[in-house]
Amino acid sequence: MITVLAFLFVLGVLIFVHELGHFLVARWYGVRVLTFSLGFGPKLLSVRRGDTVYCVSAVPLGGYVKLAGETVEDTRTGASDEFLSKSKWVRFQVYLAGPVMNLLLAFVALAAALSAGADVPLWHKQAPVIGTLKEGTPAALAGLRVGDRVISVNGQPVATWDELDVQVVPRANRELPVVIERDGQRVELAITPEAVTKYEFGDLGIGPLYRPQLLNIVADSAASRAGLQHGDVLLAVGGAPGPTQENVIERIRASADQPLTFLVERDGRPIEVTAVPSDEGGYGRLGAVISAYEVAHVNPTLWQAFGLSAERNWENTKLIGRTVVGLFTADIPVRQLMGPVGIAELSGSAAVIGWTALFSTMAMISLNLGLLNLLPVPVLDGGHIAILAVEGLARRDLSARVKERVLMAGAAMLVLLMVTVIYNDVARLLR
Repeated sequence: MITVLAFLFVLGVLIFVHELGHFLVARWYGVRVLTFSLGFGPKLLSVRRGDTVYCVSAVPLGGYVKLAGETVEDTRTGASDEFLSKSKWVRFQVYLAGPVMNLLLAFVALAAALSAGADVPLWHKQAPVIGTLKEGTPAALAGLRVGDRVISVNGQPVATWDELDVQVVPRANRELPVVIERDGQRVELAITPEAVTKYEFGDLGIGPLYRPQLLNIVADSAASRAGLQHGDVLLAVGGAPGPTQENVIERIRASADQPLTFLVERDGRPIEVTAVPSDEGGYGRLGAVISAYEVAHVNPTLWQAFGLSAERNWENTKLIGRTVVGLFTADIPVRQLMGPVGIAELSGSAAVIGWTALFSTMAMISLNLGLLNLLPVPVLDGGHIAILAVEGLARRDLSARVKERVLMAGAAMLVLLMVTVIYNDVARLLR
């Protein structure tokens, strides 16, 4: 139920904001708006205010704003409040307003989420030096070792783990050239990432060195009484070096009312602390959150949050651009595309985590929607803008027949895309 409600909320906001952009700019220039609809198909709810019918329709996978005299097929009187009576500059602004509103929503929603503060994993922006290597994975079989530094993947230099993921995740089951640095020497290997999760993400089987970290020390708990502090990085527990989150939790649970030594790193210095986990139902409890990896708490001001939002959205924009290019060049498989069911799953998962995760998810989807609507594909806003541009360069309008054929071709492309993403969603559900 949470998934359905979250999906309807996210999709409803995205559609409303997009269509509101078209509506406001059209009204600003005196264009008569006949219908403002959230959804397609039969109208479930409707109300008329002036010349406009505002409605909610049965199929919630989109929406539309119907303008007077919008197409050459519409009955036209030549009145000044009809869409085609306006200049190309005005029509361009009306078409552009929807995607721009989605881009603004992405910017504002992500800023709102970031302003709440968050614990940000440090390893994302660290150099891709292998700290963990799973046996039997493509990387292990290719001969990679702990301590190797990945220099490039698929011919692209990678300076961080995030950049490595950009090259590997979309390319499951495709051989990639990987260059590593080992003992000062460069080694080139060919590795084929395996497909993991139902989304078939590429994975080499490598990861950074994860060091568990103590967060949110509970007052008057075993951790606070022993002098452990928020941010302490665990180097050893009970004399065993290199612990994982699972190891730490197991040792604590098995040490109820027994002294347990922790070697932690604090302000760059190793410190040994002895704590006695309290006995709760036969299991030891330390009284701290144990993160699997090191994090840095980011608590920006509102203005800083807007700056971070702009930076993050620009990074995501470049990633979306590479993805679109990769789809056209067949470098990225279409089976990784996500449809309505996938969006619903993301929305539901985010809603369970909290409003900040939900707003972050909404921002990412809104950014995708805004940018994809700007593509020069007929039927999309970008397609209409492209037609206006062609007419402007040719200094004459295209014939009704040519426009009809172009729009039909665009509609066919969208139908094919919808069939593809829905097939992907169903296949993932079956898997």
